Amino acid sequence: MPMQTPQNQLQTTNLYIGVLYQKGILLSIVIISTLLKENILALVLCICGTFSPLWLFSYISFCLLSANPSSFDLQDQRKEMMKAMPFFYSPPPKSDKNKDTRSKASTSSESELDSVSLESSTDDSPHKGNMTSGNQGRDSEEFEVSPLEISGMKKKHKGLRKKLVNALFDMTGMKSREKPKFKEPQKEESQSITADQIRLLIQEQKFMEASQHLLVMERGANGGDSEGKTEEEKMDDWNEIEDLLGLLKQEVLTIVRCSISIAQSQPELLRNAVRAIVDQVKEDEKSVSEEKSLEKTVCSRPRKWKEDWRNSVQVSVNKRMEVPPFDGNAKLSTTANSFLHMGNTMKKDLITVVQNIKPHYPEHFQVCSTYAEFYYNCFSSQLETIAQFELGKKDTYLLLSWVQNFYPNQIKHNPDLGKELEGANLGSLLPPRQIKQLEATYLANEVDSLKRWLTQCLKVEALRWTEGMEPVKLHGYFHSELSIDVIQAIHGAQKRAEEITLELGKNISHLLMSEFSTFLQSYKKELDSFIKENKQQPYFEATIIANINNSLSFWTHAKESTTSAQDYIKTKIFTTLNEIQNIGFTVLLQGLFQQLEPLFKTFTQKKWISCDDVMDEIIATTSRYISTFRTLKDPLYQAVMEKIHLHLVREHITRLLKKKVSLRSPEQQITLSDLVQKNAFTLQTFCILNESNATWLNAALPSLAEIIRLQDINAIMVEVGALAHKYPDISKKHLSSILYIKGNLSYSEQKSILNVLDIAEYATLPPALLFSAIKVS
Repeated sequence: MPMQTPQNQLQTTNLYIGVLYQKGILLSIVIISTLLKENILALVLCICGTFSPLWLFSYISFCLLSANPSSFDLQDQRKEMMKAMPFFYSPPPKSDKNKDTRSKASTSSESELDSVSLESSTDDSPHKGNMTSGNQGRDSEEFEVSPLEISGMKKKHKGLRKKLVNALFDMTGMKSREKPKFKEPQKEESQSITADQIRLLIQEQKFMEASQHLLVMERGANGGDSEGKTEEEKMDDWNEIEDLLGLLKQEVLTIVRCSISIAQSQPELLRNAVRAIVDQVKEDEKSVSEEKSLEKTVCSRPRKWKEDWRNSVQVSVNKRMEVPPFDGNAKLSTTANSFLHMGNTMKKDLITVVQNIKPHYPEHFQVCSTYAEFYYNCFSSQLETIAQFELGKKDTYLLLSWVQNFYPNQIKHNPDLGKELEGANLGSLLPPRQIKQLEATYLANEVDSLKRWLTQCLKVEALRWTEGMEPVKLHGYFHSELSIDVIQAIHGAQKRAEEITLELGKNISHLLMSEFSTFLQSYKKELDSFIKENKQQPYFEATIIANINNSLSFWTHAKESTTSAQDYIKTKIFTTLNEIQNIGFTVLLQGLFQQLEPLFKTFTQKKWISCDDVMDEIIATTSRYISTFRTLKDPLYQAVMEKIHLHLVREHITRLLKKKVSLRSPEQQITLSDLVQKNAFTLQTFCILNESNATWLNAALPSLAEIIRLQDINAIMVEVGALAHKYPDISKKHLSSILYIKGNLSYSEQKSILNVLDIAEYATLPPALLFSAIKVS
């Protein structure tokens, strides 16, 4: 028997009730109530006979409407109830006492019925998110809702009710209206969603949900859903699917191309788009697997979602690497602005990929490597094009810095990127041949730039010497900016090269030191020219001192900057610096030595006994000059004091050797010896107080005084041996002049003493020669 409609069910029910009412079989009412899915409490009330015909009518109508709330609207319910009213108002005759009571009860029942019907209709309305079409959707909803769920009663009596219903329908020959069970209602709903609804999902950017519905629709078109359809209908279905998939891919890939921009601000949108791509890629891979295993071509698959995703990533990378319009006010050239923009964009975007985009993708997509390779390819190709042109100095430096330093250190080994780029195929931005050419160009540019800068600095400094102005003092020393400018220029060039690569820093070091050596030669020539032409300048000595101080800074820089492999250049530089210092010292000491010369001549012009106060005058004159020398830096001041110390000792010995006075008595010799000892002590004390480090000179005058004082030949020979050991440059002529003073020595004794020099053991040569500079006849 076919399934009855709700209207037929109502008519059948009325017929049953009429028959049963006439026969007065109360148990049938219970069975009918069970058939109509009444609740257990109502069944008990029916059995007890408390229902009036109107109550029974209301209750049965309620059950009919509850059984299928979606079949009638509120007006239809009321009409059906009115149709059934005459039947229920034909009860067996009863006493009039109960009429009023039945009337009141009926009115109350009708009011309650309206309320329950509205609540039932509201509770059973379809969920907003379930989109279905056709009768199938309505049947599903009808099967899913039961009166038990509406009444809120427990299902513990379900077994008894089912038995009663089955028994009644077995007696009447009717089929049971027991609803079938569906295990996958969600699947049926997704299959039945319309194309317009999917299109709306795409427009609302619900890509993952739209993708899942499309996959179900596509599988249905490939499977049993297409049975019974004409070829034209099948073609229409496929066209609809193709259009929707094309729309989905277009919108999703648009999001992919904007991934870098929206990764932080709209992560949910990006995640939704990525999940749709992942689903479609899985379907493509599944179709490929089925083709291989079943040797069967899957219609319309694969759709190359993975390839299109990679192409979209590449398009987005190329777009982001495009250089914005050049700002003419910028300090950088157009070329430098180009690769600086690309390098910074690559670095920042890859960090965004690792931190904000990678988490949305499965591992097998290798999203970090994909982005990195596209950025690398774009950056590398652009730099190769740029490197073919003739670049300026700054552009060459910046290009090499990105290729050799920033790219490998700040991108490939960036701590924020971690190990994410290890799987990427990232090589050098430029081939080795182009890098070598750029490095050679860079080195030539740096050396040429340094040469021009040093020449300009020296020119400015030489002009300042002639302006007649006192040099500035820094920490109490005369100071010149030349050394600072020169050293900073050399150090800057060295550091820039080392920042590119350490190897390039080694290559430029030799070139820079060679250029520095050339500069010092030019510096020495300029200083010589100034000394010859400007001795009358009011601050002549101060200018010389400032330049001597420069030499100390240059010396320190050369010592720290050169390596053992550059010994030849280092020696050349130090030789030039020594010459500059000596030139300066000679100029500074020239005036002092000229004033001391007449004082030392006093030793030869007067008798020794009258020269007691000459050394005091010499010390006083020297002291006045030393105050000027204090503006030399410490090592240089000590050096000039050593020269003064050497000059004083040497001049005293010279006057002693050249006097040509022979003293025959031992008393006269002792007196002269005491005077020399006194002068030696005075001179030594003065030089030590003024920080002279020439301690090797301290023994010269006392040793000569001892030779003059001694009378024993053997003792004299021992002292001569000690003197020759400390000062190996002493000659027999020098010793003969000393022995001449001792007029009481015989020729044979003098000869024996002189022969000591032939057998004396000489020590290491002192820092400077003492006797060899003294000429004796």
